[in-house]
Amino acid sequence: MYEITVLNMPDDFEGEVVATLVARKAGSRRAVLYLHGFTDYFFQDHLADHYVQRGIDFYALDLRKYGRSLLSHQTRGLIRSVTDYFPEIDEAVRVIRQDHDELTINAHSTGGLVASLWADRVRGRGLVDGLVLNSPFFDLNVPAPLRLAADLLKTPLSYTKRALPLGISTAYGQTLHRSEGGEWDYDLTLKPLEGFSVHAMWLAAIRRAQRRLHAGLAVDVPVLVLASTNGLRVRDFVPEARSADIVLDPRQIARWATSVGPHVTCVRIPDGVHDLVLSAEPARKQVFAELDRWMNAYLGPRSADQDR
Repeated sequence: MYEITVLNMPDDFEGEVVATLVARKAGSRRAVLYLHGFTDYFFQDHLADHYVQRGIDFYALDLRKYGRSLLSHQTRGLIRSVTDYFPEIDEAVRVIRQDHDELTINAHSTGGLVASLWADRVRGRGLVDGLVLNSPFFDLNVPAPLRLAADLLKTPLSYTKRALPLGISTAYGQTLHRSEGGEWDYDLTLKPLEGFSVHAMWLAAIRRAQRRLHAGLAVDVPVLVLASTNGLRVRDFVPEARSADIVLDPRQIARWATSVGPHVTCVRIPDGVHDLVLSAEPARKQVFAELDRWMNAYLGPRSADQDR
């Protein structure tokens, strides 16, 4: 069903690096590239189904140090800068563009932040035709003192293996995984219930990227930003967590949405969870309906001459 391509990247400060491009083809000249979030990898088969059933080739990129790309010597998710991801996105886009006339990037959470900065860097080159950002990580959902502390972090190499003492919450994982009464089944070794450790180097990289976005990007293609209507800050699981974003604050996402570029549509989804396509069915159906409406309006429906 899926084709898997390993993309060999230049070594980084921990050594060998790879990324993994997953593909499911519909036989089209249109394509979507999916970028996951933190403590994540591609497993959302129903998202691939949605695009393929509409005649759009689907690709997903397991970024370095995540999912299928995680190597034994690596610290999960650890980067010095979000620009570390740009080479594998560049290579994935190069591969996809060989056979496709249109490319949309669909990115979730941290992937949404990365995709926004990447698209800003390549504006004017015609490499991407639209961005769909699912609960993008545009700001920290923490009290003001912790936000200030994050902005004061320094990132020498000595912090590479040092995790911050933030404690561990399994609440979000409990809303999702079938073993905890959720709807979804995925590999808990790749996406553990308790998430990944947060390192000073990673957090400093995220804050630099968020400040860059807050200053204003100039992405030159249509952008759809999707966020829940409900935000909830909890450490322990409560039933209400199944119908709210308990990772990010949707109000912050809406606030910063227009910082991506001049042509942004922002849609709020009632009862959506952080990864909106993993929401309960009523919210999930609205996500896909809004996605279809936006793509038909700005990228156009599939036509016969777009098929191979």
